Amino acid sequence: VAQKSDERGAAQAVLVQVNIGGEQSKAGVSPQEVGDLLAALPAGLAVRGLMAIPPPRDDPEASRADHRALRQLRDRLQDAHGLALPELSMGMSGDFEVAIAEGSTEVRVGTAIFGPRPD
Repeated sequence: VAQKSDERGAAQAVLVQVNIGGEQSKAGVSPQEVGDLLAALPAGLAVRGLMAIPPPRDDPEASRADHRALRQLRDRLQDAHGLALPELSMGMSGDFEVAIAEGSTEVRVGTAIFGPRPD
């Protein structure tokens, strides 16, 4: 899959959201469908990597398998499609250390900074 650009020559950098936990309540493409999505990208998009929000767990270590699975999926996609996918957005306030250990390049830590969302 070649990196694609718009009429101005600038490609919009995006991440593909993967529903790594198979949750009905979460958006994202299934791990099995990511390759087909990459092959069918419209012009003007440059996929820079993958993102996922694993199922919430009380123990951060319990999310390690999900983070590892996303990294391994990214690695397989890079090899199969000849793409550079340098970004892995995974990990939130409760599990960011585990996510970083598994290769995350971006974490979302809003709750750690701003506190819990009001109900």
